[in-house]
Amino acid sequence: MRIAPEILDTPDDVGRSAAEQIADAIAAAAAEGRTFVLGCPTGRSPLTTYEQLARLVADRGLDLSRVVIALMDEYVEQVDDGFRAVDPSLAHSCVGYGRRDILDRLNRAARPEHRIPETNLWYPDPHAEAGDYDRRLAEAGGIDVFLLASGASDGHVALNPVGAAEDTVTRVVALGDDTRRDNLGTFPSLGSLDRAPRFGVTVGIGTIRDLSRAAIMVVTGEHKQSTVRRLAAADSYEPDWPATILTRCASPRFLVDSSAAALLQTTR
Repeated sequence: MRIAPEILDTPDDVGRSAAEQIADAIAAAAAEGRTFVLGCPTGRSPLTTYEQLARLVADRGLDLSRVVIALMDEYVEQVDDGFRAVDPSLAHSCVGYGRRDILDRLNRAARPEHRIPETNLWYPDPHAEAGDYDRRLAEAGGIDVFLLASGASDGHVALNPVGAAEDTVTRVVALGDDTRRDNLGTFPSLGSLDRAPRFGVTVGIGTIRDLSRAAIMVVTGEHKQSTVRRLAAADSYEPDWPATILTRCASPRFLVDSSAAALLQTTR
């Protein structure tokens, strides 16, 4: 299924549109007294969504006490007994980002009695068996809204590498050099490609496809023009550009800003 992009003026407009859908869904789940699971990427693309969502939490007085923040991935390093997650105090740690830029940001905006419990920040464990995280998410009722972002160089989604099969589950993967170069743009403190992580634990392509009730792909910035053109042309999953799994998700939306959509506008 080809997904037509919704072209908005600025990254803030993209974030606001995504945040409004998420806020509406959180309010509906709270009214029903059920858990709400938000699937969350890290990095630059989704940041305006988290900023705008925090504003809506404050403006609407949203109750987040039953919200689960389900992170997509974390960087890991190889050790003698397998893999371990990087220190969450590091700037490029996805868990650290999740605490600072998602959990803490939303909780600062919420009333004390409406805040997300610390234990509701979930993330995949590199020591767990493949698929364990998927089972945990399924037992929670699935992911109500999965926010997605696409790598600029190779179309990675979460940390799924080029060639990832459509039925993959949460697991440890080796990261390709294009993904690692993208990481340098997101986390300049890494300094050089030699210091960029070589492994990560990530939700699978099948995790995104099968466990999300709705998916929102957000793509912003001039450097993402080729990404937008590739995703707009896709009508099925293409393993050489993993973010095309959006075409196989339930209730998908594709939000882009005018800068990222420039190549589309010139070819119409």
